[in-house]
Amino acid sequence: MSYRIGLVGKPSVGKSTFFNAATMNDVPEGAYPFTTIDPTVGEAYVRVDCAAPEFDETCTPSVGVCREGTRFVPVKLVDVAGLVPGAHEGRGLGNQFLTDLNETDVLIHVVDFSGKTDIEGEATEGHDPREDIDFLEEELDAWYLDVLEKGLEKFETRYHGADAAIEEELADQMSAFGIDKDRMKRVILAEGLELDPDTWDETDRVELAREIRKRTKPMVIAANKMDTPEAQANWAEITTDPDYDHLSFVPASAHAEKALKNADDAGVVDYTPGDDAFEVVGDVSGEQKAGLDQIAEFVDEYDGTGVQGALESAVFDVLGCIAVFPGSANGSKDEKGVFRDCFILPEGSTTEDFAYHIHSDIGEGLLHGTDCRSGRQVGTDRELSHRDVIELVSTKQAAP
Repeated sequence: MSYRIGLVGKPSVGKSTFFNAATMNDVPEGAYPFTTIDPTVGEAYVRVDCAAPEFDETCTPSVGVCREGTRFVPVKLVDVAGLVPGAHEGRGLGNQFLTDLNETDVLIHVVDFSGKTDIEGEATEGHDPREDIDFLEEELDAWYLDVLEKGLEKFETRYHGADAAIEEELADQMSAFGIDKDRMKRVILAEGLELDPDTWDETDRVELAREIRKRTKPMVIAANKMDTPEAQANWAEITTDPDYDHLSFVPASAHAEKALKNADDAGVVDYTPGDDAFEVVGDVSGEQKAGLDQIAEFVDEYDGTGVQGALESAVFDVLGCIAVFPGSANGSKDEKGVFRDCFILPEGSTTEDFAYHIHSDIGEGLLHGTDCRSGRQVGTDRELSHRDVIELVSTKQAAP
């Protein structure tokens, strides 16, 4: 039930390196187009401050790990291949790229901020990363517009002259994007449009498709290769450009993250993913020390390598998700362990949503919840907050 983060980017920008750095899986890397041919799914993690210390407990996670009070909760990272201009028309890996992309909840767009790869992923100098950001949004907008237009054609054919709800037809046509009729209606009205497509012009349809895309495929820009002066100069220009205010940016060096994880595995450094510092604990050569010194300067300047930050920005900032711990009467233990689970839930989730997320039986029999910090009873419709510890009181137990 993990969230799925789609990792996208043109060829040769370091997307596979980012994937490997986040998951430490052995996916081929290379500076040539379509290194990744099929969607690759790996397990990455987002950090949550563990609740166990507040209850004088040491947690025993059923999945993920806990390091010095920081819980690493799993999410799925999907490395999607084939992004090139014209993908919505079938160019490159085309329709397969879009199909794979649609299985994700949020996107991380890896962009080479050094400007050393052109729009096709070939080596160059001085390329403007804004072109890469723009072309992905344009590809997705064109894809959404194609689907929207098909819905409008069906509506006209089926209901011409009849009293029908356009939001129902469009929601049915675009259901693969995770939008229902109520949400579709809200988007249409938010765009200042009437619920009558005969009153929409071409610009209205384009803007509506774009708004639906922004709401159903939100995105984080991982500004990769930020350990180069060219990337740092581009960062200063692009992140202050008002045309990109709708996007979240995270400075990143996938190469640095992978180097630190490899060094940690080898016992050379002591490094926790996402930290803004590390300690050299093993013997290193002069060349290795110089490389680690450069990485140390980078992570200090940018509060980490950005790989962990991009994952967490996608889940917690862009999607607005919350982490919730199931508790028992004393806030911590059950018969299987101590603070075993930590669940990532959508923004606005209630006690009842939490119960059904864990198991339908618990949801069906739910009586109320208990806030394990305060000991107070909370209703089934209580909206939960990030890092809540909630005991669920139900007439039913989850099936074994």
